[in-house]
Amino acid sequence: MQTKAKIAVNLLPLGETAIFVEFGKEIKPETHYKIKSFTDYLETHPFPGMVEYVAAFCSVAVYYDPLKVKTMGLADTKGQDVSVYETVAVVVRKILDKLEYSTDPAPRIVKIPVSYGGEFGPDLDYVAKYNKLTAQEVIEIHTGGQYLVYMIGFAPGFPYLGGMSEKIATPRRETPRMSIPAGAVGIAGMQTGVYPISTPGGWQLIGRTPVALFCPDKNPPTLLQAGDSIRFYSISPEEYAAYGEENQ
Repeated sequence: MQTKAKIAVNLLPLGETAIFVEFGKEIKPETHYKIKSFTDYLETHPFPGMVEYVAAFCSVAVYYDPLKVKTMGLADTKGQDVSVYETVAVVVRKILDKLEYSTDPAPRIVKIPVSYGGEFGPDLDYVAKYNKLTAQEVIEIHTGGQYLVYMIGFAPGFPYLGGMSEKIATPRRETPRMSIPAGAVGIAGMQTGVYPISTPGGWQLIGRTPVALFCPDKNPPTLLQAGDSIRFYSISPEEYAAYGEENQ
């Protein structure tokens, strides 16, 4: 059963062209659901003068054009001469006052195949040794989780995930690799993630997926979106190769 709740935030100016909307101090699903409700509304109902929004774990930065905001009379300020930021703050408050968020949402579930270990996961054995587990136990724990996509960032299509078991948490590599292949699945601290494009990085690599997370010729270009729920499942190297051939 789903329940609804009102959204409370802290508002702060972010320079002269943005407002910082803080939804909490902790990285947790409830905070994310509030952010998702707010950004979904802005996506379909941008206020005049709004340029873009940037969502993070606990906050959203909303950028605006000060000149447009000042000349469009967006908010009733009761005849007072107020700043552009204060005008935008009134607009944001009104939006938040009418929004509710679900504390028990039904996210889109995306299943991602991963070939673990070997050439695809050169750090799997290290992760296992660090946590006093076998490689197979690491795989079972990793595939047994359900991971919430908090946001997309760092690289096009890169998902910041929550929900990984602390049983397989492992520090980043002391020396980052200069190039990590697209599709590499890694662990860094309490987070797991998938590299959508080839890029330098210091995460411990435990496997690789043949699924493309970033396709610039598609709309949207990223497979994953904030609010999705990811489930990884294990495939063999042969299945990895066959998947690539079928999707060429």
